[in-house]
Amino acid sequence: MEVHAASARREGISRAIGERRKRAAHLVNLILPLVAFLAAIPLLWNRVVGWSDLLLLVVLYTATGFGITVGFHRLFTHRSFATHRPVECLFAGLGSMALEGSVIDWVADHRKHHAHTDREGDPHSPHLGHSAIGNLWYAHIGWVFGAQGRAEKRRYAPELLEDRTICLIDRAFPAFIALTLIVPFVGGWALAGSLSGGLTGLLWGGLVRIFLVHHSMFAVNSIGHYFGRRRFVTEDRSTNVFWLAPFSLGESWHHNHHAFPRSALHGMRWYELDLSGLLIRGMAAVGLAWNVVRIAPERQREKLAG
Repeated sequence: MEVHAASARREGISRAIGERRKRAAHLVNLILPLVAFLAAIPLLWNRVVGWSDLLLLVVLYTATGFGITVGFHRLFTHRSFATHRPVECLFAGLGSMALEGSVIDWVADHRKHHAHTDREGDPHSPHLGHSAIGNLWYAHIGWVFGAQGRAEKRRYAPELLEDRTICLIDRAFPAFIALTLIVPFVGGWALAGSLSGGLTGLLWGGLVRIFLVHHSMFAVNSIGHYFGRRRFVTEDRSTNVFWLAPFSLGESWHHNHHAFPRSALHGMRWYELDLSGLLIRGMAAVGLAWNVVRIAPERQREKLAG
């Protein structure tokens, strides 16, 4: 009995240390890209950027962005579609490389957001304080410094805690921090054929790209619950923000998403650009996705505001 209790205590201490290290790493992941972005502005003005840097930025922005939108969000959080195991692992890895937190942390936080949207308990609602600017700041990035990764995983992501492969990817988050910087450095060196090409690849395809992905997605939490349009009856204050759709890969049809959380397609009208939804449709067309959740037009009409 005593041996079992001591083992449980050691396991609990080890888990707590691991959680603190993940949170500390996550804070660095927010601050360092911001500093790099500010430093890159004068370099851009002085044309210290080449075609290889921009190529790496676009490719890695798209890949890691889809890791969040298609992988962490629509696949792991809402189970909007099913796919093969290697594809699941690919999306879990790409989402981890976006540096928005480890996969289980992200899923638990987002499920908690849906359980308490714009009410007490929501990790990042912009409607729970007393100052509009302060609320928007908190919803956009302030919550990361205190509430991120704090959702009860046994309550909000129990099936992921039972998945050994996903747990391994979750624990390997520090390795993905290194990988997301190594890839653009090596890619820049290979494309430009020089060390300086590797360094500018690291800057633009690494740190600046991380900054842009972060704030495109964070804006869905802040702007997407404050400004924009609504057409469905929901109990929250989510909105659709059309101009953010290309940058968020379709996530900013956020009101549509809250009206129908399990829908794999957030853009529900022909003019609502949803690049993540298009990717899922393409995957389904070639047999890489199935059980894709779609919302019938009549269901949408039933939920329209009067």
